[in-house]
Amino acid sequence: MEVRAMNKCLLFDNDGTLVDSEYLCNVGLVLMFRRYGVELDADELVIRFRGWKLASLLSILEQENQLKISQKFVKEYRKIVSELFDKELKPVEGVIDTLEALEGPKAVVSSGPMHKIKQALDVCGLTKYFGDNLFSSYDVGIWKPDPGIYLHAAKKMGYLPENCIVIDDGPVGVKAGFEAGMKTYFFNRFNEECDAEGVISFRAMVDLPKLVGT
Repeated sequence: MEVRAMNKCLLFDNDGTLVDSEYLCNVGLVLMFRRYGVELDADELVIRFRGWKLASLLSILEQENQLKISQKFVKEYRKIVSELFDKELKPVEGVIDTLEALEGPKAVVSSGPMHKIKQALDVCGLTKYFGDNLFSSYDVGIWKPDPGIYLHAAKKMGYLPENCIVIDDGPVGVKAGFEAGMKTYFFNRFNEECDAEGVISFRAMVDLPKLVGT
């Protein structure tokens, strides 16, 4: 059954919203920090840093563990994550049915680099739903929770903020969507509190079409 998005532009976060990548990305961090003799917990990192700028979370982890990572760290980390994606990445449960049900223009708005976005969508068979409507923080120099990344995507898609819908699983992304003046849906997998008035929280991706349709 098709559900119309009321001529709205749908702006999806990528990691943790479309593709089940958050855990794999943090496994990469666990493996990298193990080289420095530091043991981290991937599940804890998922909760703490969903949607964060990589440089910001690395700075915090350096300070907490009193170490200085090498200049090659990010490149080596990206390689590990890319290999994990190829072997283990899957779409979020129910997301394909959801994308099929939702009509209208769709875009991906991610804090990750463009090559990571494209790889994730390709591995999970989601590329066809978005085409070239992909927006990376690395390309515009704006990271969530700054609403500018969602405002940039809306402008490029040709829509006013009030005619856009944001779907994001991270508190920083939800904040960015809300402050951009867009209707925001919080894919709240961990049942976290959200005090932003008007933000709609949901826990199963298959519920989104009905929520948007109403």
